[in-house]
Amino acid sequence: MIETILVATDGSDDASAAEQTAMGLASRLGARLSAVSVLDDRLVRSPSNDGLALPAFPEADLNAYHRARAEAVARRFADRARGEGIEATCDVLQGSPDDRIVDKIQEADLLLIGRTGTLSGNRGSLIGATVDSILRKTNKPTIIVPSGAPLTGPLVLGFDGSPGSRIAAKLAVTLANGLNEAVHVFVDSKDKGRAVARFDEVRQLVGGLSVPVRETSSTLGRPDVKMVDTAREARASLIVMGAYGRNRITDYFLGSNAASVARTSPVSVLLAR
Repeated sequence: MIETILVATDGSDDASAAEQTAMGLASRLGARLSAVSVLDDRLVRSPSNDGLALPAFPEADLNAYHRARAEAVARRFADRARGEGIEATCDVLQGSPDDRIVDKIQEADLLLIGRTGTLSGNRGSLIGATVDSILRKTNKPTIIVPSGAPLTGPLVLGFDGSPGSRIAAKLAVTLANGLNEAVHVFVDSKDKGRAVARFDEVRQLVGGLSVPVRETSSTLGRPDVKMVDTAREARASLIVMGAYGRNRITDYFLGSNAASVARTSPVSVLLAR
């Protein structure tokens, strides 16, 4: 069950898309929604003067400005939520954004966050540094939302037989039934026999689906590219996959396929673990 949803927002375009997606999910799933906006200490901390004769650093003024901005983001979120018929508030915290958000998500079942934020120097194709750090630190399912992501449409479940993809399958069942959206199951394997076995396994995992299920497989090309192509062709609103694949080495890094899909997908990506 997804009963509580948290969205992290900083006023950027991708964060705005995450807000809208979170409101849509909360409304359709009947979940409680809250938000968090973090005043980043890095924006107001005095840099080293390296022995130079410099005027006093305007830390108080900067702190006041960025707090006012974070509070304005929070008010705008609350106003948008009310406009959608949702009562939701946005907490304003101060500190390291990744740590504050990771702490806050412990109170919720699902986190949504824009793919890039105001501090990201590479917009559009790369995951922002704060998002990357959050993904490394949290064990909660997280939806990465790019600007312009569609709000409705089928779900694509990427399944490779890994523990994360089994968790993803269960989340896909919960979301698809709650949203009344079809599911496209994507299996990639260079071995046709293994692909058959994976389809047999995933059919057992999604047996509780009350919506149409379609199956897609690929034995050629890169699985990350094929999965994104499948989402485009299906006009999907969400890709659901494990944060780590079968070749997982460490908890510290995302699996290579998950990272690539999250960076390049035009639709939102739910990473399960």
